[in-house]
Amino acid sequence: MSEPVFLKRTIVKQTIWSEHLQEDRKLRIYLPPGYNEVLSYPVVYCQDGEEFFNFGRIATLAGRLILEEDIEPFIIVGVEVDVAVRTQEYAPFGSRFKQYLSCFGEEIIPYIEHNYPVRRTPAERILAGDSLGGSVSLHLALAYPSIFNRILSLSGAFYPESREMLAQEEDLSWLNINMVVGLQETDYKTDTGIYNFVEMNRETKALLESRGATVSYREKDGRHLWGFWQNELSESLLYFLNT
Repeated sequence: MSEPVFLKRTIVKQTIWSEHLQEDRKLRIYLPPGYNEVLSYPVVYCQDGEEFFNFGRIATLAGRLILEEDIEPFIIVGVEVDVAVRTQEYAPFGSRFKQYLSCFGEEIIPYIEHNYPVRRTPAERILAGDSLGGSVSLHLALAYPSIFNRILSLSGAFYPESREMLAQEEDLSWLNINMVVGLQETDYKTDTGIYNFVEMNRETKALLESRGATVSYREKDGRHLWGFWQNELSESLLYFLNT
């Protein structure tokens, strides 16, 4: 038997030099079925890029959505991270946090937009992340609202520092965020402590809504694992792409 057509994919690996981080950063880029450089495409940028491809199976999901659900073809850019410094880059109290935001907004985005036919409006750029990747995606939008206003958060790790920064915002009516959290994530141990992700996400949802953001929020049976997020990823992508 031949493999399903949505399993056939083109994934390009690129490495760029970041002046802000003073190191190379690896990207993996999914090009959709029928990719054509004369066309233009919506784009999904993923934190934890390697995990989104390997454990989230986002390339297979994208192929299925495009070929079976008739979603407009889109490009995916996975930004890889060194797990050893992930918290330092993704958490607002991290030593590399500001440099990472600058790398993303001022180096990765221009590189992709120079080399690939992605659309350049905030409505057609989606930032996706799991756990701390979800929170750093939100912080990227707060730092670069002219670039990003669509956030896909899988069990976002909205630590107290993130919520404090959110509380200082006055008008988030420009922001659209899709949030999902697992009901079994009530005492998840991270490298900085044990957190109740359900309460954390409920409080963040309330903060966002009180400042005018558009929030699509759901709680499902699930743990803080890719097995849960992979099952939820299609619905979250469809929220932004099925329009």
